[in-house]
Amino acid sequence: MGGTFDPPHYAHLRLAEEARVALGLDTVRWIPSGRPGHRDAPATSAAHRLAMVKLAIAGHPGFTLDEAEARSAAPTFTIDTFRRLRAELGPAVPLVMIIGMDSLLTLPTWRESERLPDHAHFAVGARPGYDAAAIPPALAARMRGPEALVAEPGGAIVRFESTLLAISASSIRATIARGGSARYLLPAEVLDYIGSQGLYRAPS
Repeated sequence: MGGTFDPPHYAHLRLAEEARVALGLDTVRWIPSGRPGHRDAPATSAAHRLAMVKLAIAGHPGFTLDEAEARSAAPTFTIDTFRRLRAELGPAVPLVMIIGMDSLLTLPTWRESERLPDHAHFAVGARPGYDAAAIPPALAARMRGPEALVAEPGGAIVRFESTLLAISASSIRATIARGGSARYLLPAEVLDYIGSQGLYRAPS
């Protein structure tokens, strides 16, 4: 599960946990990006975002942290992530990328999108405001049941039931910037870190 995690919040955590349980995943590897290739660089440093993810997933035996991209200065695209993981894990291990429905709808615009299914499956959780009927036909043709995740190392798109939490990192940043409370939107340890480091505050 990749992302900027700026900051990591309960919608991220719940999506990862529900995918892990519903699909029988061995582990969920969290991959904070350093310089995402598909968008502007996050305002918060990779070091801060990496520290927040460490706090968010601490103590969960089914979650692990991959620091490689957060510690790299080079821009990274999903295809690069998949190639790196395949070099590490080999070609036969089933690999599943967890995304929201909003991300699936933009998948055709990702770099080398036509090659992405060669490397991994996609597990798609519902997101508020996004309709599965809008999935492009080429992607809809890849929809399979959960059993596809163990039958092949990649190539399938599998939907799973997920709790619809209308929480976004951008809204949390805006709330903190205006002096509002973000409590109960993200783990207390992450919120304490944000406060101690002065993150997301509006310029005084």
